[in-house]
Amino acid sequence: MALFSIFVVIYIEAELANQMENFIVSARKYRPTTFDSVVGQESITSTLKNAIKTNHLSQSYLFCGPRGVGKTTCARILAKTINCQNITDNVEACDECESCKSFNSSRSFSIHELDAASNNKVDDIRTLTDQVRIPPQVGNYSIYIIDEVHMLSTSAFNAFLKTLEEPPPHAIFILATTEKQKIIPTILSRCQIFDFHRITIDDIADRLSYVAEKEGIETEREGLHIIAQKADGAMRDALSIFDQIVSFSGDRITYANVIENLNVLDYEYYLKITDAFLAADISSALLLFNEILDKGFDGHNFISGLASHIRSLLVCKDEVTVKLLEVGSSIKIKYSEQTQKCSSLFLYKALDILGSSDINYKIARNKRLHVELTLIRLCNLNMKPEDEKKKIEQDKPLESENEHSPAKEVKAEKDNVLPAKDGDEKVIIQARPVSNGSAKSFSIKQKMQVASEKEKTIEREKDDEVAENGRTYENRAINSDNLVSAWQKFGESLEGTTARLKSILKAMEPQLTGESEINLFLATEAQKEYIDTKYKQQISDFLIKELQNSDLVFNTIVVDKSKDVTPYTLDDKYRHMREKNPDIDKLRKDFLLDYD
Repeated sequence: MALFSIFVVIYIEAELANQMENFIVSARKYRPTTFDSVVGQESITSTLKNAIKTNHLSQSYLFCGPRGVGKTTCARILAKTINCQNITDNVEACDECESCKSFNSSRSFSIHELDAASNNKVDDIRTLTDQVRIPPQVGNYSIYIIDEVHMLSTSAFNAFLKTLEEPPPHAIFILATTEKQKIIPTILSRCQIFDFHRITIDDIADRLSYVAEKEGIETEREGLHIIAQKADGAMRDALSIFDQIVSFSGDRITYANVIENLNVLDYEYYLKITDAFLAADISSALLLFNEILDKGFDGHNFISGLASHIRSLLVCKDEVTVKLLEVGSSIKIKYSEQTQKCSSLFLYKALDILGSSDINYKIARNKRLHVELTLIRLCNLNMKPEDEKKKIEQDKPLESENEHSPAKEVKAEKDNVLPAKDGDEKVIIQARPVSNGSAKSFSIKQKMQVASEKEKTIEREKDDEVAENGRTYENRAINSDNLVSAWQKFGESLEGTTARLKSILKAMEPQLTGESEINLFLATEAQKEYIDTKYKQQISDFLIKELQNSDLVFNTIVVDKSKDVTPYTLDDKYRHMREKNPDIDKLRKDFLLDYD
């Protein structure tokens, strides 16, 4: 019995070892072997096939582009097809001749691969140059594939120039690189250059669906789209992520499994928080952000994802740009439904706010507060004026019923006015408010004075509230007296500022040129530039608030040089003195004086 158990254990271990040895990662197992199986590079593959068909082969090619888009794969397919002895009518390798079989089994002596990352010295290139002279044993060409060619040193590039420009008739060079800008121009001028572009999300999702079907794995289209987005246009990365998800979820890939394994925030959170923005619901937005943080997501990634979500909503606004939305069909429907609720102006402003928040996130000390303030600003974008006024009233502290606020007393007075008969004055019933058990009475004259004072207080409070919330004032007339008074108050508020600003404002007084236009005449362009760049907005805001006129326009104007103006700089003072007495310039020159 013990011997049988030992045999069972050995058998199981052997089977497991056999399974592990047979496993091949999808990026290698499903690597394209023909031009038609290459994904997302149709223009390049069709050009190469036409070159083979018409026998217009170049002596050197350069394949450049980002990682995982098929550069080395296309180089191998091209090398295999060139040496194939029975090319098909579709210009593909036959996989049956001796050249194809030797290439498939990695024992071809006519196709050579060189990694320039580890063979980047002059001696390595010299060895390659000597090897190029040997003609191919099988096939018509000796093909040399040099990967990561940008890693060659400058000396190695220079040693390679002559061979690349005038190779033997049987030699073809295929160079591959991810950084074309690092290759010297003399090398670029000797090659046919093919730029490989990133593979689209739909193409990657289609290829993953094909691989999953071959492996017998059930998939959800939305999950494959997330993998494709995470791959950033690289098919090799997408297949590696695919293997990772299969290891995590088994034979069924779902949207939930993908976002959980890749730590991607669910679209539903972005949809919910956008609904909170549209409803001006600050509380819900902050609670959703707290839930996102509890799940372990970073605030910066959330801001970037939210900006992408708003961008997707903007794309859905127009049927022409809907094709730019790279998501699954079911999620695309949700985007289309939500974008109907959003105005274009809201989306533009939201993108602007999120862009600024993304830029300033790194320099913010309190990262969470920074994101929360951004969410509050986004909620306020869709807040209507009446909702804002209602919220302000709700935020005011409630007054006790036994206390008599000014507004309540005024209302009581209005309620106690009886309609007057013809020829009679209005009759006011004395109100006897009860407070803590004691009664109080007022004369009619006293009550009218109190009501008048309370109404003035309420009006002042309304004006202050309007100013604080940035809304338009009930414009008051501006005259020279209240302008001078406001200007003096502004000067008194400049404690701690530069002496230059104080001297300019002390020498110059503003002038009222219209009902609400104020001009400040300055002596020089330098003064105007100094005021405009640093203090013009501050002065304008102060005068608008002080003079209670939101239509006020504040201008800075340089006076005509021909007019007699007060000299300000040393140049102006000296020029002013010389105009009055020209002999002063002769005196300065005779005694070799300097006016400064």
